[in-house]
Amino acid sequence: MIKKYLNTPFNTKYNTAPFSKIKNTDYIPTFKEAINLAKKDIDDIVNNSEKPSFQNTIEALDFSGEQLDRVSSIFFNLNSAETNEEIQKIAQEVSPMLSEFSNDVALNTELFERVKSVYNSKDELNLTTEQNTLLDKKYKSFSRNGANLPEEKKSDLREIDKKLSQLKLKFGENVLAETNKFEMLITNEEDLSGLPEGTKEAAKQLATSKEKTGWLFTLDYPSYIPFLTYADNRELRKKITLAAGSKAFKNDDLDNQNNVLQIVKLRHKRANLLGYKTHAHFVLEERMAETPETVLEFSNELLKKAKPAAENEFKNLENFAKELDGIDRLEKWDGSYYSEKLKQKLFSLDDEKLKPYFKLENVIAGAFTIANKLFDLKFEEIDTIDKYHEDVLTYKVTNSKGDFISVFYADFFPRAGKRNGAWMTSYKPQYIKNGENSRPHVSIVCNFTKPTKTKPSLLTFNEVTTLFHEFGHALHGMLANTIYPSLSGTNVHWDFVELPSQIMENWCYEKEALELFATHYETNEVIPMDLVEKIKESATFHEGMQTLRQLSFGLLDMSWHGNETIESIKNVKAFETEVFKNTSLYPETKETCMSTAFSHIFQGGYSSGYYSYKWAEVLDADAFEYFKQEGIFNKKVANKFKDYVLSQGGTENPMTLYKRFRGQKPQPEALLRRAGLLK
Repeated sequence: MIKKYLNTPFNTKYNTAPFSKIKNTDYIPTFKEAINLAKKDIDDIVNNSEKPSFQNTIEALDFSGEQLDRVSSIFFNLNSAETNEEIQKIAQEVSPMLSEFSNDVALNTELFERVKSVYNSKDELNLTTEQNTLLDKKYKSFSRNGANLPEEKKSDLREIDKKLSQLKLKFGENVLAETNKFEMLITNEEDLSGLPEGTKEAAKQLATSKEKTGWLFTLDYPSYIPFLTYADNRELRKKITLAAGSKAFKNDDLDNQNNVLQIVKLRHKRANLLGYKTHAHFVLEERMAETPETVLEFSNELLKKAKPAAENEFKNLENFAKELDGIDRLEKWDGSYYSEKLKQKLFSLDDEKLKPYFKLENVIAGAFTIANKLFDLKFEEIDTIDKYHEDVLTYKVTNSKGDFISVFYADFFPRAGKRNGAWMTSYKPQYIKNGENSRPHVSIVCNFTKPTKTKPSLLTFNEVTTLFHEFGHALHGMLANTIYPSLSGTNVHWDFVELPSQIMENWCYEKEALELFATHYETNEVIPMDLVEKIKESATFHEGMQTLRQLSFGLLDMSWHGNETIESIKNVKAFETEVFKNTSLYPETKETCMSTAFSHIFQGGYSSGYYSYKWAEVLDADAFEYFKQEGIFNKKVANKFKDYVLSQGGTENPMTLYKRFRGQKPQPEALLRRAGLLK
């Protein structure tokens, strides 16, 4: 019986999701019932005969629809991490229902009147800082989403939101299908020249699992990236590069060009309807940056510093490839390959030398030890809670007093039902209700190299920093300590959300931290100090090119979403090529297009927000300088970071929180110093 599992509190340890008991056929009836329950919550607020107050309106609204939020987080998290055709079909059916419900709430005149009444009397209410923030946020969630529109425009808004929810899903489904579709089977062993043994073994294992003879390579990162980095065969590198770069750009059933144009035009139309110049103006009003002009100024300022360095690095790389192999023109499929060769030459450092020191289990244990030293957290692996796939690891998190802090899920390996990349998410938020601090259920999802018959999962250094990055987001979720769910954990301004994740990456470069977990998987020898020095030295290798690349993605995002003439754009590729003119180093390839697979901005929540990675890098470089001054495990600094940043969620303006922690505004020079771009 479905109700038993999804629309009542789960009868499970820590109230975790009962994954194994949920059938796909449960979802639609459950969503329908949960929407009805949520509607009842709203009706109860609207029909309350008492005068609107903070408690009976604003607070009640924040705690409404709890079952719906819970089933939505379970379903959509699985649609990203463990999907199939049936789930994707359900998502297409459910998304418009949810979009319609959220519009019903946002456009409910009587509800808005009650919210407005509390908002207009806020000066007399003696609210706490957190309550004031919640009131402001609730009021804006109506005013920014059409509550002040006349009726006919409200129905236009509903129509736009419904279409957008379906288009975003379709975009993501196409990218996943394209990723899964490509296979490059190699049957001649000579074509594997240059590839590390572990990569070859994984490719052989993958071929065998699909009943094929040879070595199989796919567009999953643990397969694609090593091939691009190490394979001597230039033609095959070209083949896999063009396959990755042309995802959903082939004028077939899985093509996303029309989806991109429809999404950006609908977002623009929606922003105009609400009285904003562009989608970027709408989004950025609620970010630290506040305006598209600030974002462009910030990006162009960094571009000015990074571009000369990037051009110089690229020239050196071209000369190196010419000297080494007589390459006349460096192409996109040559970049990683020759960068790795040059890095090895300059630093005698390559990922294959490092990987034996980064066994996945040791890196996880290292992240846990660092969290313990900084924030007094203890992680205990448990097998008493349900999981959605056998690869998932589950942990109980406690503090030094033994108090229960969080449930933590970790899902590390690629599979057909999982989208590429890495992310953090949650199955249940933290909040305080009726005097009880209800703790969160947090998850990180990655796509790392799987163990083979002869080797455990050995991570590249890039994968190590990715794990620490997502773990930083997870800590933000776990250490949340707010009253209201909508202000808890990672519910912060989008350009602030990357600070906790990016700051954690810094520990991966520090000798004191590496000694805790970087031990050889066969000999247990701690990583030699000369390798640690080389990791640090190489940290700024090609930093100019990396910065240029990140800025180019952010500028593409802003061009799609901050453009007042977006209606006139007909050709995705031509538009993108024009935007990239100022930041591209490699020759143009007609077969590839970034936008058609740019899931961050067209499916995820990063539209008008991709700049935030660089924005948060300024924050994290500045914040980590403070740790470096006082000691990277300094308890006083760690406690301030926990108390003023990690536990506060979105209860206050992020700049206020940051200055409380740091004692000053973030200094951009800290990032430029770290990147080696400040002479």
